[in-house]
Amino acid sequence: MTTTVTASGLTLRYGGTRALEDVSLRLAPGVTGLLGPNGAGKTTLLRVLATAVPADQGSFTALGHDPATTAGRQRLRRELGYLPQNPGFHPDFTAFEFVDYVAILKEHTDRGARHREVRRVLDAVDLSDVRGRRMKRLSGGMRQRVALAAALVGDPGFLVLDEPTVGLDPEQRMRFRELIAQAGEGRTVLLSTHQTEDVAMLCHRVIVLAGGRVRFEGSPAELTARAAGRVWSSAGRDPGARAGWRTGTGTYRNIGDPPEGADLLEPTLEDGYLLTLDDRATEVAA
Repeated sequence: MTTTVTASGLTLRYGGTRALEDVSLRLAPGVTGLLGPNGAGKTTLLRVLATAVPADQGSFTALGHDPATTAGRQRLRRELGYLPQNPGFHPDFTAFEFVDYVAILKEHTDRGARHREVRRVLDAVDLSDVRGRRMKRLSGGMRQRVALAAALVGDPGFLVLDEPTVGLDPEQRMRFRELIAQAGEGRTVLLSTHQTEDVAMLCHRVIVLAGGRVRFEGSPAELTARAAGRVWSSAGRDPGARAGWRTGTGTYRNIGDPPEGADLLEPTLEDGYLLTLDDRATEVAA
């Protein structure tokens, strides 16, 4: 599989806070999910890969460009799409004007060609009929789709998405998943999310980040397999479980180290993710 993004030893600190610590990874075409708790360093990693902030140590290349050089950074930015967690919309911009503004920043100087590109990406996210509507009058889901359209300007080979489905209702989230799946066809997409369902439905690879370090990198099936034999059902919460919760059927779903003769359940990706975080916490405590 072709590797389009390679990072080695990325480290970044803010004062005494360790945001990233020796992060190395490889990304290939398709959608890679980035999971991690709040404060894990996910947004920091995405900002580094989007060339918004430089790392203190380490390096990375993307699409054959080295952003450590001015020329390499400029070339990468022309081929990069970035949807930050808070895009910072100007409320009086129309959807067309916002995407057009981003296109100008990406050095699309020919007005006619630029406007054709703006119309193309708005059509790609199914917003051509509201392109003249002001941002303040769009729903949250529509604003997120406008931000995705802006990220798609210039048909980037590397797309960085930071929590794009946060705050969306189930119907909006489903629509956005369709758009992300389409975006992952033929390009490399790194998707940061708290939603394990997004990763299960969309991603061919997943990275778990915690405490600024990569704790897992592999396929969703491999992350799920980490919980094999470690999920069980009981009438009440098992005091020996690392985590447990009451389900809609009235029984409890427990994860951890099951007792002898436990009624084992089929694990989910979320189970594997939670146990990865819990195993990490146990290692730190030890």
